[in-house]
Amino acid sequence: MMEADHEDGSYDRNKELKLFDETKAGVKGLVDAGLTKLPKIFVHDNHKVNDSSSSSSSSATNVSIPVIDLGSLHEEGNSRHEIVQKVKDAGEKWGFFQVVNHKIPQSILDEMLDGVRKFHEQDAEVKKEFYSRDITKRVFYNTNFNFYTTSEVNWRDTLYCLLAPGPLDPHQLPSICRDVIIEYLDHIKKLALTLLELLSEALGLEGNYLKDIDCGEGIFMVGNYYPPCPQPELTWGLSSHTDLGFVTILLQDQVGGLQVFHENQWFDITPFPGAFIVNLGDMMQLITNDKFMSAKHRVVAQKVGPRVSVSCSLRQHVQDECLRMYGPIKELVTKENPPIYKEMKMPDLVKLVYTTKLDYDISSPLKHFRL
Repeated sequence: MMEADHEDGSYDRNKELKLFDETKAGVKGLVDAGLTKLPKIFVHDNHKVNDSSSSSSSSATNVSIPVIDLGSLHEEGNSRHEIVQKVKDAGEKWGFFQVVNHKIPQSILDEMLDGVRKFHEQDAEVKKEFYSRDITKRVFYNTNFNFYTTSEVNWRDTLYCLLAPGPLDPHQLPSICRDVIIEYLDHIKKLALTLLELLSEALGLEGNYLKDIDCGEGIFMVGNYYPPCPQPELTWGLSSHTDLGFVTILLQDQVGGLQVFHENQWFDITPFPGAFIVNLGDMMQLITNDKFMSAKHRVVAQKVGPRVSVSCSLRQHVQDECLRMYGPIKELVTKENPPIYKEMKMPDLVKLVYTTKLDYDISSPLKHFRL
């Protein structure tokens, strides 16, 4: 890709963004073209990347995110109580945990990752049909949803699918991964309900509480593809951020690169075969009045790859039918613990994040909804 320079030698960032976007080939297109040097739009402040990366040395310690075994969930005795307690601790201290023995067959997990990989690696002309910056579409693909608002363009391409609420027309999904997405969605819906039950109980509420206030109604699937990066020290696969929704269920391959911010340090999340990463989002932090955390996380760019991940976020999007107001749950608010946030609609948070330049190293998007 040619860098956009004026005749006087000055650099025109907006022009370069537009030139890249118009290719509709994504980062994968740059790799396929034999790129050996990152275009300027992908180069982050050198000091910032190197400085941030150095803090990940803490990941060499024995600290790791909690692992929760769902296999004994329905056994007699104290098993469920113990699992709920682990979920409570993870929600309060990390905002992240891994779940194992979730009953979703490994073959489905492998097929889902393979389906996303195949989408991104198919013929560019076929893929271009899905390329869009229109966030009201139910299915689209692009490079960085905040491409024109961020100062840090990241080294990844993404397939986005709003799988719920509302009837999903299977023909809107890419044919190359349509069947596995539909099958995967059935499994994810069941796991999501289990997680919402456990989180409800961990908050001291009835098991169906979070389900009944529609926390599981929306499912937004994101299929990320991180090609090998020729200069990984200059960019990020995914910059530091928090997730928007109530809960994110993440499936990742074995390449690694995901890090979580915990107690002012970055920690590597080592891929565990067959496990899901579960992390709580901004909406969960808002409705629990800061009892549960929405933790910052990021993905480092690497020379190895591609890295493939599939995240299903329990959240509504920008569609008009999302009319429910959310604020701190009344049962969790007391005189000693008054509401921190005002009531709002979930699409208000989505629109804010999609259209505003945010710096997660300074503050969370939730600051815009504080009382």
